[in-house]
Amino acid sequence: MARIAALTGCRVAALSDDWRLAATAPGAVATPAGLAAITDWIPARVPGTAAEALRAAGRFDPAAPEPLHDRDVWYRAHFAGPGLRRLRLHGLATHAEVWLNGEALLRSDNMFRAHEIEAPARADNEIAIAFRALAPALAERRGRARWRTRLVDAGGLRHVRTTFLGRMPGWCPSVHAVGPWRAIESVEETGPLAVRRADVRARLDGDVGALSVELSVEWRGGARPDATLIVEGRRAALAWTDAGTLRGELRIDAVEPWWPHTHGTPRLYAPRVEVGDAVVELPRVGFRAIEVDRGPDGAGFALRVNGVPVFCRGACWSSADIVALPASRDACAPWLARARDAGMNMVRIGGTMAYEGDAFFELCDELGLLVWQDFMFANLDYPANDDAFVESVRREAGQMLDRTQTSPSLAVLCGGSEVAQQAAMLGLPKATWGGPLFDAILPEVARTWRPDVPYVPNSPSGGDLPFSTGAGVTHYYGVGAYRRPLEDARRAEVRFASECLAFANVPEAATLAAAGIAAPGDAAWKAAVPRDGGADWDFDDVRDHYLTTLYGAVPTALRRSEPDRYLRLSRAVTGEVIEATIAEWRRPASSCGGALLWMLQDLRPGAGWGVVDSLGAPKAAWHALRRACRPVQLAMTDEGLDGLALHLTNETPAAIAATLSLVCLRDGAVPVRRARRDVALPARSARTISSADLIGAFFDVTYAYRFGAPQHDAVVATLADAATGAVLAEAFHFPMGRAETPVELGLAASIAPRDGGWALRLSTARLARSIHVDDANFRAAEEFFHLAPGVERIVPLVARVGAGAGATPAGEIHALNAASPLVYGRSS
Repeated sequence: MARIAALTGCRVAALSDDWRLAATAPGAVATPAGLAAITDWIPARVPGTAAEALRAAGRFDPAAPEPLHDRDVWYRAHFAGPGLRRLRLHGLATHAEVWLNGEALLRSDNMFRAHEIEAPARADNEIAIAFRALAPALAERRGRARWRTRLVDAGGLRHVRTTFLGRMPGWCPSVHAVGPWRAIESVEETGPLAVRRADVRARLDGDVGALSVELSVEWRGGARPDATLIVEGRRAALAWTDAGTLRGELRIDAVEPWWPHTHGTPRLYAPRVEVGDAVVELPRVGFRAIEVDRGPDGAGFALRVNGVPVFCRGACWSSADIVALPASRDACAPWLARARDAGMNMVRIGGTMAYEGDAFFELCDELGLLVWQDFMFANLDYPANDDAFVESVRREAGQMLDRTQTSPSLAVLCGGSEVAQQAAMLGLPKATWGGPLFDAILPEVARTWRPDVPYVPNSPSGGDLPFSTGAGVTHYYGVGAYRRPLEDARRAEVRFASECLAFANVPEAATLAAAGIAAPGDAAWKAAVPRDGGADWDFDDVRDHYLTTLYGAVPTALRRSEPDRYLRLSRAVTGEVIEATIAEWRRPASSCGGALLWMLQDLRPGAGWGVVDSLGAPKAAWHALRRACRPVQLAMTDEGLDGLALHLTNETPAAIAATLSLVCLRDGAVPVRRARRDVALPARSARTISSADLIGAFFDVTYAYRFGAPQHDAVVATLADAATGAVLAEAFHFPMGRAETPVELGLAASIAPRDGGWALRLSTARLARSIHVDDANFRAAEEFFHLAPGVERIVPLVARVGAGAGATPAGEIHALNAASPLVYGRSS
């Protein structure tokens, strides 16, 4: 049911204390009676995993994980309190048997399903759970599949409802999910009202918010009392439609809608129901409407939220910690805050991962982050003709949608990841790409529980081939893994990239040092670099390709002769590619409705796919994405003989009066052409202005005509607030390419107090490219940005974890085209 926040007379106690864990050979102990002979027990956290408990005990190394699916793992704990109670087990990974006081209560074979059972308890109770070895079960399930995949390490996983995390060689560490990974609770009901099910649905009808509520209840207080639904002082009566059902609707005129944070305020309301003296606190709701815009040809995919087109940008989510698989607010909040702070407005939970907990969705609701939710299916040929499997899937999917029923952030439901693509890429006929699981069963569940959320059969899907770029949703790796030129991002006519732009993004030096990774290419480095199964290349090779393409570097020689410069260029280049590609897709004339990077966070230290490293520090790619995703944006694209196109976007609900300026620089310092114009940016609008229009005369701004020697090597465009002069966005273009011999730039810096902390005040005599800071105690809030001459930039400094309270900034400021770094805060 939709989660109840609180209920008068109902006590929900987490059974989280005094758990212990022991491992045995498969089948060595059949029941809790056999546990007396086991002496090797270690403390365990619940919710949690066996790997987490072993890590805490110093018995598990995530960098070199031992298999856990080849043994049975037992958990047991004691709790006090007699009487009949309900036990809620929110997730057991994966084949589990549960006993209470020696009595068998439950068998579960689906990691993603929750269970609630009535159990008689004594004054002192022992709960025991056996997590049976999965390896023997996988060995037994060898039924013929129509295709195979190299994604996972065991084809038998198609029969087992468990996460692929830890089972994808080349993608992530082999950390097997075993244990009570979600909460176990004891529920005691002493009040007059018990709620057995809550159906809570919020919708937006024009400017009216409608909240319908149906409660299945038991009333134990005599005559049935009046019941009232209340939201911020507004009230509506609920009617008893029978002895166990309350139903009604509250309509709120001129309601404040919920918006993704890039387009407005993610407004939430807290409803409650009063039944006599009993109070039911319902989860918060938001009123919003989401629809799919297929475009004029009917082949596109874009979202309209509350009637407004929204360019969805963000990243794919993996896990806050692959070892513990946590679901707590504290675990998820830092990662989601990084997503929001980068200007992302959507995160995708892919079918290779795991369903996230309630706190994840609560945070996305609060932060204004849309959620694209895959059901947990990927790449495999699932047994949709197995009735027991299908029934388990129905319950799994229904439970996930039921508990997130009030979440306004849930924006897209998707059958799974790359199932249709896998079949199609192996040359199988079109009839095999879908099937009842994705075309009938899952969409039926979605319509039942979340009819307000669009459903997509698979990611990717929708074109002549599932992975066609010009229709539906695609996994676009033309720019990226397939090493296409940057121009391919436009040529591909992408409609919605639910995955894209995967690179081995290099983390900052402090993260590499903390992980003991000494040099690019060594064993520790390569262990963290992702690769696709069977490929003779990895994502280092992809990054190196663009290092050559954009900077003219020879990676092998550079790694050998100038390893530090190789790392700095490697950090910068993926960000440059990301920023250029998103600029193409956010153009007003673009057919693209969204782009979700693969991925948000790394699962281990090193050059992984994440734009945030495994310690939570943003990489250079994160900073580039932050610039590319600004709600108020200025971007430039090279239109060849037509010069530059300047794309102005204002996604906010307020109109903006701004000034647009452009300057062309020779040697990065001497202005050879200037232009300036006042522009009005209406709320939630976008427009394109050509450089020719802005300049008002012919000037070969892109050096496309090549009449003689080039007059300039850099173009700087600035969008500033007309009243204050504050810079809203900047864009840069380098008509002669990004390769440049390092020279003296005239960089200057001073340290200034700011908001109780510190900041750097920066300026330069010559355009400085990809400025970044090395400081043992601080990192810059902005990194790898270009700085134009004559402009002063104040960059806040953020204290690193472990920096002392009295630490002061001291370090070096680097630019890719600087002959030497600038030292600050200490003598050179």
